[in-house]
Amino acid sequence: MEIGPAPVLALLVGLFHASLYLLITGGARARMLLILPAAVLGAFAGQALGARLGDPLRIGDFGLLSASIVAWLGIGIVVLVSLLGPSRAGASTGR
Repeated sequence: MEIGPAPVLALLVGLFHASLYLLITGGARARMLLILPAAVLGAFAGQALGARLGDPLRIGDFGLLSASIVAWLGIGIVVLVSLLGPSRAGASTGR
């Protein structure tokens, strides 16, 4: 069984952007369990989209620019959903 370079590079790109988000925001460690898979899946989907549409910044057959953009889109969706959802402090009021 042979693994192509796209899943491996998508994992690296997603891990890089999730780590960069954690470095920028500082204390989002609780969200990291959701941010990392979203960034990796976003990078993989962005690579597939960039392969179809043509990506101006490529590493071999891997579309780096589109993978990075969609990875940040995945991170943004997770952050938006976590901000709109109920907070833990409000759930433990004991009413």
